[in-house]
Amino acid sequence: MNRRWQPLLSLLLLLLPLGGWAAEPQGLQAVTVTATPDGGQSYSLSIQILLLMTALTFLPAAVMMMTAFTRIIVVLAILRQAIGLAQAPSSQVLVGLALFLTFFIMAPVFDRVNDGALQPYFNGELTEKQALLQAAIPLREFMFNQTRENDLTLFGHLAGYDDGFENRDAVPITVLVPAFVTSELKTAFQIGFLLFIPFLIIDLVVASVLMSMGMMMLSPMIVSLPFKIMLFVLVDGWTLVIGTLASSFYV
Repeated sequence: MNRRWQPLLSLLLLLLPLGGWAAEPQGLQAVTVTATPDGGQSYSLSIQILLLMTALTFLPAAVMMMTAFTRIIVVLAILRQAIGLAQAPSSQVLVGLALFLTFFIMAPVFDRVNDGALQPYFNGELTEKQALLQAAIPLREFMFNQTRENDLTLFGHLAGYDDGFENRDAVPITVLVPAFVTSELKTAFQIGFLLFIPFLIIDLVVASVLMSMGMMMLSPMIVSLPFKIMLFVLVDGWTLVIGTLASSFYV
């Protein structure tokens, strides 16, 4: 199987409903043909295919909420706002960059999912339920490493776990995912704040110069924009931002 499709299959495996699977690893039968009393045939769609198609609708949410995507896209959006460019790069470019950077950062996790769950399942060594449980282990570990303890405690308290959790295995996915997303948003805003500072300084300097020259009717944003773009290019800003985002997941 081509390895470029393995991350998507890994996420899909995590989302497939357990109740729709058979007890043993078998191929999905898409269409069932039944003979009718009058000698004709009737066709019915397998319930497993319906469950599979339903699970596909949750794949974008899983990519956004259970991977590095949230932190990356928020930081890139804040960066565009800090520079003062409303439509450049476009939202499609930012989402595409965030998506492929997410696959790059999550590659070690997806490799573990592939080696520990997908390949054994395809080889018939694991059942669907066993493969699902094995696939969840590296993804849960990634989310735990990026989740703050106070966020985990907060959602545990809201979910009724007032006594806390004995270990990581006792934390349900319904608590882990919102705690992880909350931590990711906080981290993204912290990085975004640091990105804003140099551009804010340029805006203040330009505004002070225009005020001293009596050019109060001229918008400082128009004058400061070329200087901010020039500064960002001179310091190789895209490399710094993307490198910092990638390294922030391995600290």
